[in-house]
Amino acid sequence: MNEKCLLPFDKKRKRIVLKKSKTNTKYGKKPDNQNIKDLLEKSIINLDKPCGPTSHQVDSWIKKILKTEKIGHSGTLDPKATGVLPIGIGSATKLLQFLLPAGKEYISLMRLHKDIDKKKIKDTCEDFIGSISQVPPVRSAVKRIRRKRNIYYLEILDIKNRDVLIKIGCESGTYIRTLVVDIAKKLGTNAHLAELRRTRVGNINEEDSIYLQDLKDAVVFYNEDKDEKILKEILKPVEEIFDFLPKIIISDGAVNAICHGADLMIPGISEIDSEIKKNDLVFIKTLKGEAVAIGKMYCSTNDVTKKEKGICAKLERVIMKKDTYPSFWKKT
Repeated sequence: MNEKCLLPFDKKRKRIVLKKSKTNTKYGKKPDNQNIKDLLEKSIINLDKPCGPTSHQVDSWIKKILKTEKIGHSGTLDPKATGVLPIGIGSATKLLQFLLPAGKEYISLMRLHKDIDKKKIKDTCEDFIGSISQVPPVRSAVKRIRRKRNIYYLEILDIKNRDVLIKIGCESGTYIRTLVVDIAKKLGTNAHLAELRRTRVGNINEEDSIYLQDLKDAVVFYNEDKDEKILKEILKPVEEIFDFLPKIIISDGAVNAICHGADLMIPGISEIDSEIKKNDLVFIKTLKGEAVAIGKMYCSTNDVTKKEKGICAKLERVIMKKDTYPSFWKKT
């Protein structure tokens, strides 16, 4: 990965073992062992949205293909835009909000309305890296007030005449059309967004995306032959999608308390990622790698390594079903 093109959660973290723990195979299951029924209740599809339909139309088509009612998407794409559109299936729709901090990447084609020197274009684009101020466009679903957004990287891929191909890594909620117009204004001209493709949301990449026809074919094959392989490759476990978040691994005995709404306490932690700060979102998992919950840190990694008791994280969303693990743990 290009070190200059990093989104907020791309940093590598070390895993710190606080205590060695073992898991009981009688309870829960590894994410890779989930069957189609499990995945239809909770999974994410990495869809390559085609040009033309709205994101909500895509939701409707997937509902019909999978014959399920709970479908939702993260980060609406305009009808003419294409690319990565994460689709939540079942209870995973309630988790899509936690993709927002992950950051997004786009490839945009800016068409300038007059000839501009290439060096001036490159220098001007660099000025937009960092914190910028935007007013949402007239046709938007939010109130039109000026707000700040972060541009993590902005790389010129190619310039041909008045067409400028740009790779943009940005904070969720950034309007690329507005960004293009603002760049052009600083160049002393006008411009419009000729094409837009989203290539990444967090660790969800276009290379792994599928088309609607792929999903349709996989469902047909499954219904006819009961072969789960192709459909399982499309229905991604939430453990895979939210792996970009810093992680805390908990012992079996702590799992059910969290499933019933208890905050994560330090004694229940087996392993924790490095460099987690207070108020950071964390992905709480079992020793088998199962998603238990998403929480917000009450303290830092450094604090956790120095304390023996106290609250580690407040719960934001419980993912695992209650009583998947026993309430009280006994060594056998």
